[in-house]
Amino acid sequence: MKQLLFVFIGGGLGSVIRYLIGKFLNNYGNGIPYGTFLANILGSLLIGIILGLAAKNDNLSQNQTLLLATGFCGGFTTFSTFAYENHMFLKSGDFTSFAIYTIASFIVAVLAVFFGMYLMK
Repeated sequence: MKQLLFVFIGGGLGSVIRYLIGKFLNNYGNGIPYGTFLANILGSLLIGIILGLAAKNDNLSQNQTLLLATGFCGGFTTFSTFAYENHMFLKSGDFTSFAIYTIASFIVAVLAVFFGMYLMK
């Protein structure tokens, strides 16, 4: 039960911060939703750092990893919003933004995870 509480608290904090970033940076009338993009990239970098740190000499406990990686990063990043935004690009016929956003999100997020883990070596 304690583990669920860690995930719950971390997820709540991550979701609130993602909401605030999206509120200030997303402008759905101007193409790329930069708030969602930034949250997903930062979350990918953070999870790389957190899991790299956890793997390095067991620096984080299981509860700390649940709070930060599963909870915070899980609440902070958002695949569902990313998918919805891509749906809206396709629905409006904005294939260029769809392609740029999808490809950039995937490539930069994966590189951010690798970079975060590299930083913890």
